Amino acid sequence: MRRIISICLLCIGLVSGAHAQQSRSHTKVLLLMGSRFEMTAVCSDEDKADLAISAGIKEIKRIEKLISSWDANSQTSKIIRNAGVKPVKVDRELFNLIRRSIKISDLTHGAFDISYASMDKIWKFDGSMKKMPDSASIRSSVAKINYKNIILNDSETTVFLKEKGMKIGFGGIGKGYAANKALEIMSKMGLVGALVNASGDLISWGKDEGQKNWKIGISNPKQKDKIFSWLSIGETAVVTSGNYEKYVRFKGIRYSHIIDPRTGYPVRGLNSVTIICPNAELADALATSVFVLGKQKGLELINHLNGVECILVTDDQKMITSANIKLDFNANQKSTKHQIQIGAIQN
Repeated sequence: MRRIISICLLCIGLVSGAHAQQSRSHTKVLLLMGSRFEMTAVCSDEDKADLAISAGIKEIKRIEKLISSWDANSQTSKIIRNAGVKPVKVDRELFNLIRRSIKISDLTHGAFDISYASMDKIWKFDGSMKKMPDSASIRSSVAKINYKNIILNDSETTVFLKEKGMKIGFGGIGKGYAANKALEIMSKMGLVGALVNASGDLISWGKDEGQKNWKIGISNPKQKDKIFSWLSIGETAVVTSGNYEKYVRFKGIRYSHIIDPRTGYPVRGLNSVTIICPNAELADALATSVFVLGKQKGLELINHLNGVECILVTDDQKMITSANIKLDFNANQKSTKHQIQIGAIQN
């Protein structure tokens, strides 16, 4: 869902000063949390850069173990096993992540909901669906989704899923949280700058190897080498959700793989959503939320949040931006590395 506008991190202009001349980007790409992670450290010392990247990877693996619903021994799995039975005591870290998730659910009126994991998988986007599910099946599929039935006890740090069969999952926030935590550790290890890219959940710190703010280039994935605008992100996060790769068609209507947890129906109206804000966890959750809310309500939400901006691409390939975003339409700049896809836009 994080692969669609190409983001290209770049170093441009002349590098000044001896320290800047010695600083280089050191990058490692690997599979973590079931996704492609790209870890970048900017430093003149290759060994120091490698240590920082290793520390970031270790932190991501720790978080994956904490929040994974696939690991039978994780605290998340224990919460799910005890749904409708009893509260489960968890680490304060997991408790706070769940509490923040519920706050985002309140903010978005349920457009974001970690209890989405309770959804029956009646929509299939692997080519096996031959007809649209009936309305009764769709209603039933989301019957156990309700963030208000996630009961928290702060003094005991317990989590209780009120109904049997309820589940929680962190697919809409977990990679962003992991990217935040990994970058936090890397930023304390003597680097000039660092960047973590979790399959499109991207967050940066410090400066690039040219001692400048990190920049991303936005392009059409069909013309990945052709940049039509640039965005200077400094120390911030850029996260994208997209729906153009997985979908089905019934009676000429296109249904994407992004499901509204409140209705059980695939969302329509937007092709991609890019959120820019200082926190990758928040950006991750808001990208999904805006997709579900749609163009009008989603844009209204972002324009009322301080320090948060967005780029929306509609189903008819029109680009809409939030009130305060600034794009640089300088086509002469060129990118050379760290490409990821975040949206489809026509020139």
